[in-house]
Amino acid sequence: MLTGFRQQARLQTEIIALRHQLTVLQRTPYPKRLLLNRTDRCFWVWLSRFWSGWRSALIIVKPETVIGWHRRGFQWYWTWKIRHGRPGRPKVPRETRELIRTMSRENVIWGAPRIRSELLKLGIKISEASVAKYMVRHHKPPSQTWRTFLQNHISQLGSIDFFTVHTIWFEVLFVFVVLAHDRRRVLHFNVTAHPTAAWTAQQIVEAFPFDSAKRPASGSRSDLRRRVSETGQGVGYQRSSQRSEVSRATR
Repeated sequence: MLTGFRQQARLQTEIIALRHQLTVLQRTPYPKRLLLNRTDRCFWVWLSRFWSGWRSALIIVKPETVIGWHRRGFQWYWTWKIRHGRPGRPKVPRETRELIRTMSRENVIWGAPRIRSELLKLGIKISEASVAKYMVRHHKPPSQTWRTFLQNHISQLGSIDFFTVHTIWFEVLFVFVVLAHDRRRVLHFNVTAHPTAAWTAQQIVEAFPFDSAKRPASGSRSDLRRRVSETGQGVGYQRSSQRSEVSRATR
């Protein structure tokens, strides 16, 4: 019964849409230019919102035209509402603005969320964006640039990288290099055919010994030594292995 009622309602709606188009064609003296008034446009916009099959019954104009009418009506509605209503956000009272500036000036570390929470305790309802708008802008000291930072700390900076060397026996050796930034000199290097995390940690420990002027924080060095010792590799540095590997690479 419900299905039959829906089919009957759909049929009657289609008949109304076709009759409306015939009425528009009958009152149009020139077939190439249709005379459509505001009522006709509102009718099809309303029909497109409540009937899913309105596109199949539309002949006099394109479906995109009806969608454009709907969008234009939406714009007209909100334009009318803004002009005849209260445009924009409600104004913040002058006392509230002065209170925000005073709280921001006397409490430098307070941000907009903290000031808003304090205002809510006083019964003043205001958004966080409005609080941030009326806060006092404190002048912060200029921070140093990246170039200035490098110039001030270039003696404590170093670069670490890997590169590969291909031998005559078609082997791949991995070379670990540590460079100092101040003089661009090699602080440490070593060669291995099988690099591991423990081996790399050992190389960093050897690159920055305790008696070196350039060394990382003592905590990080001790941590590296602990990690290397846990792997069973030890912290000893074998010069012979380095020489043998380099000699193999240069053959």
